[in-house]
Amino acid sequence: MTPAPLRLAADAATEVDATETTLDAVFAALADPVRRAILTHLDGRELLVSEIAQRFEISLQAVSKHIQVLVRAGLVRQERTGRVSRCSLVAGPIFTAAVWLNRYSKYWQQQFDLLAATLADIDDRRRSKGRPGGRRKRSPRRV
Repeated sequence: MTPAPLRLAADAATEVDATETTLDAVFAALADPVRRAILTHLDGRELLVSEIAQRFEISLQAVSKHIQVLVRAGLVRQERTGRVSRCSLVAGPIFTAAVWLNRYSKYWQQQFDLLAATLADIDDRRRSKGRPGGRRKRSPRRV
């Protein structure tokens, strides 16, 4: 078994800075609904910029600008052959963002646990009162 190489504190700081820069670019790119839609269309396929642009009611130039933001964020790979430009999804930066977001899942999980406990308490109260479904039988109205 080979020991892991030693990392200097400066290397760790550089890595953190790079991750922060990546996250900033990814979240900025994902902030726009058009760019999110472009990523959805690219999921699992390679498309021409013109094919992507057909799906939107904006100009080809505007779509190209959105694609460039996605390319700079590392979310899209764009390959040019002459005047033809093909785009494909790069999922790695999305994974990096998901890992970062997952740190905060404990807060969501606490809310779900609290909701589950509350619902279980409500069910227990209903059962103990002998009223299935929580509704009382209504007596007929007297006239």
